[in-house]
Amino acid sequence: MRDVGVILPAAGRSVRFGSDKLRAVVGGRRVIDRTIDVFLGHAQVGTIVVVTNDSTLIDVDGYAEGVRIRVVTGGSNRAESVRCGLRALPESIEWALIHDAARPLLSVSLIDDVLRAARKYGAAAPAMPVALTVKRAVRVPGPIEQTVPREHLWAMQTPQIARRADLLEAFDRCPIPTDQVTDDLQLLELIGRPSHLVPGDERNLKLTTPIDLQLAELLLASETHRKSNGAM
Repeated sequence: MRDVGVILPAAGRSVRFGSDKLRAVVGGRRVIDRTIDVFLGHAQVGTIVVVTNDSTLIDVDGYAEGVRIRVVTGGSNRAESVRCGLRALPESIEWALIHDAARPLLSVSLIDDVLRAARKYGAAAPAMPVALTVKRAVRVPGPIEQTVPREHLWAMQTPQIARRADLLEAFDRCPIPTDQVTDDLQLLELIGRPSHLVPGDERNLKLTTPIDLQLAELLLASETHRKSNGAM
């Protein structure tokens, strides 16, 4: 049952990274290729849409047959790029799975966890507990206004999964400018639709700065070493 369409927003400028992070190499492969590969073999994925303003980022013909891969042009911000991806999904796709293209260490087990929750509750995403103390301040340097209790705070990850039709409706009814939408489930929150959180994965890091790439290399090397020892 290939009723899941994957949207990979990949139209960012990688300003904090300092270069095109999706072309960066981690574990011997480009970041974008590692991210796509996670979904290519998934039994429930029927379409992958890469949303990018770089027409040379991927060679669609270079990927395995069986899953349809499309490349579409991005929008003026991340949310608008997601909207472009939603519109590119076939009508046969019921579930939209949106995943940061710069999260190449996503596991199949996390995809399955989020997808099960989405099918049960209507929408779902992984999240990690906020471990650091959070302070509210207008600016830094500047005075502290408040220490924010973190007991009920969660840091969002992707993939975030919801019905394609629900997300399209949420875009049409969005009461705020889309450049203020910081993640995909927020769209559903804004129109009163419920979403569900599942435990995230600390390995599912997003590459934002060059040090994240180094950390990804270490995580991949550790995983390779663990598998090698387990096979002996």
